[in-house]
Amino acid sequence: MDFHKSHSVSLEDILIKKLLLTHDPDGRWLDSETMLQAVGNVMFHASTTIVCNCKRFDGDLNSKIMNLFDLIKEYRWDAKVVLVLAAFALRYGEFWQLIELRPQNTLADSIARIKQLPCNLMPLRPQIKALSLLVKTMMDVAMCIIEFESFLPHEHLELGNEIVTVTKSLVYSDSTIIAAWELSSLAYRLGSICNILKAQVDLCHQEIERKLQDKLLNLADEAHIDNQKVLNLLFPSKNCLPLKDCSTQLKLGVTKLKDKIVLLLISNPNRLVLEELLLLVQQTCDHPLNERFKDSYKIVWIPIPSSDTSWTDAEHSSFEFLSNSLPCYVVWKPRLLSSAVVKFIKDKWNYRDDPVIVTLDSNGMVANCNALDMIMIWGIRGYPFSASKEEELWEDQNLKMQLLLGDISPLLAYWVEKGKNICIYGSENLPWIQQFFDCINKLKQQGLQLETIYVGNNSSLTEQIKDIMSSSAEVNQSSQLSFTKMQLFWIRLESMRRSKTRLGKTPSSDHVLAELSAMLDMNDRKEGWAVIGNGCKEDNNIIRIQGRDLMDFLGKFHEWGEDIERFGLVGAARKFLDHSFVEGPCNHSYLVPSSEGSRTQGSVVTCKVCNCPMKKFLVYQP
Repeated sequence: MDFHKSHSVSLEDILIKKLLLTHDPDGRWLDSETMLQAVGNVMFHASTTIVCNCKRFDGDLNSKIMNLFDLIKEYRWDAKVVLVLAAFALRYGEFWQLIELRPQNTLADSIARIKQLPCNLMPLRPQIKALSLLVKTMMDVAMCIIEFESFLPHEHLELGNEIVTVTKSLVYSDSTIIAAWELSSLAYRLGSICNILKAQVDLCHQEIERKLQDKLLNLADEAHIDNQKVLNLLFPSKNCLPLKDCSTQLKLGVTKLKDKIVLLLISNPNRLVLEELLLLVQQTCDHPLNERFKDSYKIVWIPIPSSDTSWTDAEHSSFEFLSNSLPCYVVWKPRLLSSAVVKFIKDKWNYRDDPVIVTLDSNGMVANCNALDMIMIWGIRGYPFSASKEEELWEDQNLKMQLLLGDISPLLAYWVEKGKNICIYGSENLPWIQQFFDCINKLKQQGLQLETIYVGNNSSLTEQIKDIMSSSAEVNQSSQLSFTKMQLFWIRLESMRRSKTRLGKTPSSDHVLAELSAMLDMNDRKEGWAVIGNGCKEDNNIIRIQGRDLMDFLGKFHEWGEDIERFGLVGAARKFLDHSFVEGPCNHSYLVPSSEGSRTQGSVVTCKVCNCPMKKFLVYQP
């Protein structure tokens, strides 16, 4: 029997028991993972650059260890390990800095000589290589401890042995060969411990993920008095405050969301288009009605990378930028999101690649699987952002200028409010635009009251549009949207089409969806198009004209101009373009079979004869 070995082991056992007796955590919290990253930046750089002739500890090493751990007895085990490593890294970083500055700085050279730092590192290459391996292993062990501590009771983490081992790594032999061998042996021993710990962490992690998945799947079947249970499952807060206020950078717990409606914005950081974010902010935070509702709801961004295992540099950069810019809350450490939570979001909330907003009511139940389009269209008017509210907003909603223009521009909102005649037009063809505006100017000179607005094209918001906006004097004479506002206009229309489609509507059965789809598909680069209407609240006040029909209509003002006073601009245009035009609503009717008690939501049926929206009546037959 090796007496020296057994004696050493028994002394280590005694030391470990003493360390455990000093462990007295009082609930204080340290961001161990962030500190470990900083430690790693120092240690990995230093271990590949310098090794110093560190002196052996004077006095009793075990007493120094006990004194050290008595100083940090109130911290959890993960914090203890990181603090010890940080102290080690601080000393190492000092030596590294001296070596880096030594050739150019006299003071650094003098200090290095006093500390007996070597001038030539070549003889120490075996030590450097062994130390690099040890540092990597130490970091792996520390990361395992952090993971272990996050989901196991504190008393299960008996890590004194590992800490003693790490501390002893500071003792070097005068012999380079012996020192390198000791470091390699130490790294091997610590690596074995690390492998065992990793296996235990993996087993615990799998069991916890399985139980969490079961709890998430049962959420819909349970009654909740508030949203705290649901939010705590989504954002575990045992180790830290899981959320951050992007505006103030303050860390927050889920208790800040109690009794509020929570809008979960789920997206890949790289899939959040800046213009869409601008519209989202404009429709919520910057909306005049937000002052009334801002204390009743909150947006929380959940960033999810494209890969299940890692983040790309681009995703990380986008997250860092947006998490410091958006006026909402964010999961401030999205890398720590449970894989069970991510799987639940993808499977049960149908998240794929495009951003979605899942609405949780004040009890934590899903009220809308995707309220993003609803918010893009109506903004805060969609409060409480439920699926039923979305259907209600579409109920009997015809295609009006108020719906098309929304709150994109204060000037446009003013035109709509005053009931002005408005012409939205677009094209990439500069000669056509000049010809179009020449016609409009002539009509205005003849007394036509019409406001014009250029919006480009849906699929053609390119640099060419910017060139048209800047170089065309004719375009500048109209009330011009900025390039960003143009993008917001088309984003809203796309949101309308998606919202209608998600509600089960089709262009053949829904007049509003048919007109929206037609506008979104008007991408002819040679011929322009226009939508003419007015801001009155009456239905059927918009007409879409494209290509040659538009220029023919504008060129024959003498044939339809007199009808404006009687039918209005839209009615006069419709009468000129449609020979089957009927003055005013006709008395035609259609019977649409439906099951008892059912009700068609959000559909507007337009008469095929007079083009007016039709009213709904229930007819019972024996």
